Amino acid sequence: MRGYFGIGIEGVSKPMNLGSLLRTAHAFSASFLFTIAGVVNRRQIENADTSSAMANLPLHEYPDLASFQLPRGCRLVGVELLPDAIDMPSFRHPPQAAYVLGAERSSLSPALQERCDFVIRIPTRFCVNLAVAGALVMYDRMVCLGRFAERPVRVGGASPPAPAHVHGEPLWQSKERRRQAARARAAIRSRK
Repeated sequence: MRGYFGIGIEGVSKPMNLGSLLRTAHAFSASFLFTIAGVVNRRQIENADTSSAMANLPLHEYPDLASFQLPRGCRLVGVELLPDAIDMPSFRHPPQAAYVLGAERSSLSPALQERCDFVIRIPTRFCVNLAVAGALVMYDRMVCLGRFAERPVRVGGASPPAPAHVHGEPLWQSKERRRQAARARAAIRSRK
């Protein structure tokens, strides 16, 4: 899968949920993790983070929204159960994204919602557990942006193999290579 993603929580209040989210993010190959205005007790997190995600991924801890930063070109995607949010199955995930979830007992702050490029919702009747919501978002991203074969038409039917990756032309070429390519194109045009 091309691109990268990070995932985090605003105002985390339950360290076990954060630990579960970190472990799941590690399993889905997240590039970074973050918290905004949350108290992180690393010892409690380790009880749920059995993959040692914090030892393998950077965890950025921002004391407040004003100090929160993302890499250049990274799109911020809020995950919130709002009526005007984009339903996740209809959302095209950006190649470079950071997903942020609200704390277990509250929603994303209005100020953070304003900073989001997109706000998506998991189409459920009510809120699900924070770690479960994060897992659903990361799974949907993988299905949306990964290289998988199309689903079969029939229930339980065999699916065709995943398409082979095709490499494009190099983005950078030496001057000599460009001259050769230009001569080859000119020769083809002259034959027409």
